[in-house]
Amino acid sequence: MFNGTDKRYNQFSAHLKNKFGAKVYKITLDAGFSCPNRDGAISKGGCIFCDDGGSFSQAHSNLLSVEEQVKVGIKNLSERFKAEKFMSYFQAFSNTYKPVGELEEIYNSALCDDRIIGLSIGTRPDCVDDEKLKLISGYKDDYYTWIEYGLQSIHDKTLKKINRGHDFDCFLRAYEKTKEYGINVCVHVILGLWESHEEIMQTAKKLAELKVDGVKIHQLCALENTKLADIYRAGEVDFMSEDDYIKTVCDFLEYLPPNTTIHRLAGNGFSKTLIEPKWLGKKMDCLNKIDREFISRKTYQGVKFPNAVKLSD
Repeated sequence: MFNGTDKRYNQFSAHLKNKFGAKVYKITLDAGFSCPNRDGAISKGGCIFCDDGGSFSQAHSNLLSVEEQVKVGIKNLSERFKAEKFMSYFQAFSNTYKPVGELEEIYNSALCDDRIIGLSIGTRPDCVDDEKLKLISGYKDDYYTWIEYGLQSIHDKTLKKINRGHDFDCFLRAYEKTKEYGINVCVHVILGLWESHEEIMQTAKKLAELKVDGVKIHQLCALENTKLADIYRAGEVDFMSEDDYIKTVCDFLEYLPPNTTIHRLAGNGFSKTLIEPKWLGKKMDCLNKIDREFISRKTYQGVKFPNAVKLSD
């Protein structure tokens, strides 16, 4: 139903394959960035769910240079999957949190191979300005360029509870400015943040209204060495069940525009540090259940979006 697949949502990997004629693999990079929510520049303590890796898979050591990480990534992915095309993905912490001159040097070093077709930069909405966005927009003519903003929720009460360090208006300003520069934007959200179902759907509806280019959906989880782990062990929080998560994901996607690409729907990695929920470690099981839920409903991404094309069951 999307990109010539049988998926009922616009899977980013299938979108990339359709766009570039071959499967595209992301090389996750750690360039040694920090975060203003951890070092006190904006607030202190970091988000309650963030560990010492800054949401990084630890696939590479940040003792390696960015260029070395790219070369290692290409070598490993080529040998394992016969990969031919790649995107450089700056994942760990806030990857615009340096002066623009340093950023340019770092980003350039991640484009050191002709097989790299794209650049994706994960960051916070309070870590961009016109100078940085102008720099990033300069890559989009030659590379498929994305900024990934951690939003998590549109509700300020939730952002305060997770110690996010910015409000929704901050995200809106960054999003609108980024789109002015013609840069693709992927928005990260977290389900299970102790919000009602209607509050979660309000986030979905707002992202649909903004017609965001991409969405990455996470399930709240407690990892070792996080504030959330301490809160969980004190018996003060619980987590969404897998069944509830699957139904909520499908509800969420039904509101999004059909052309919004879905970059993630289930957990990946963290097996050594995951405390709860344990089901999060079974990524393919979760994805398969999402597929079956859509089939059972006879619905798909965008079915509730205004003027959605009605597809056959």
